Amino acid sequence: MQQFSLCFGKVKKDCLKFIKSQETKADKFKNKERMIKSFLIPLCFWISKKADKKRPYFVGLAGGQGTGKTTISSLIKIILTKYFKLKVFRISIDDFYKTRRERINLSNKIHPMLLTRGVPGTHDINMMLSFFRKAKSRKFKRLKLPSFNKAIDDRFHKKNWYDLKVRPDVIIFEGWCVGAKSEKNNTLKKNINSLEKAKDQKQIWRKYVNQQLKSKYKNLYSQLNCLIYLRAKNFSLLQKWRLKQERKLWVKSKVKSNLKIMSRGDVINFMQTYQRITQNMFKNMPKYASIIFNLNSNHQIKSAVYKTK
Repeated sequence: MQQFSLCFGKVKKDCLKFIKSQETKADKFKNKERMIKSFLIPLCFWISKKADKKRPYFVGLAGGQGTGKTTISSLIKIILTKYFKLKVFRISIDDFYKTRRERINLSNKIHPMLLTRGVPGTHDINMMLSFFRKAKSRKFKRLKLPSFNKAIDDRFHKKNWYDLKVRPDVIIFEGWCVGAKSEKNNTLKKNINSLEKAKDQKQIWRKYVNQQLKSKYKNLYSQLNCLIYLRAKNFSLLQKWRLKQERKLWVKSKVKSNLKIMSRGDVINFMQTYQRITQNMFKNMPKYASIIFNLNSNHQIKSAVYKTK
């Protein structure tokens, strides 16, 4: 379509510059122009038609670890801002993790596995609900929102938080478990990996996480206007991509001291805490996501499925 080509001409330089900033010598993006032109630009046209400037349009973007949520959400922001002249704010559910101290308290009170950030219950849900509410308010006031530093497994200092001065037209809310739904209690009984078997024998951890999804997170996700899902082929592929992500974090970090970079074993263990919900999302997300981007084993979008609402 001519419109798409025109848009591509306007945004190409900025998009490719961003992609280059994400690359390392050993890890280059392939088919980047096709991804922008064939998938992300049509998506942005779709979003722009739905965005109502009277109140923010909330776009949920979900996908397993390492699927490229940050890259894709950043490119969507560039296109919507540059070509459609929309005010766009993107933030990750990861930025709302509870502080390390809060997770230590949670792990002492409920279950030791809740020290590990990631699963529902380890985010500050009240802070997220407050953000959604204030963003929709007619009397919008400047917002300071947290930013999480995975390298130290804690929040950045407040001076490095997001400073949202004007109300956005579009808010991109991304994260691995965005839009995830709870599972039935009887399916919780079966261990799905060695970590659950060894450390959650009484099912306290998984029941707590599931209850969080059933209540507070359900309320939060119900406020999203649309949900985009990056669908990988399987969980082992996600592990491979997540390992690559960890290596990249190490290469790109300026300061190597105090970094909580994970070893291969750490990553495999860490991802086992995500496995149950991720596998449920593989199965169920295609039923209720607005748009599904199917990813191939080379980490590229191979097809898009739009479900009209």
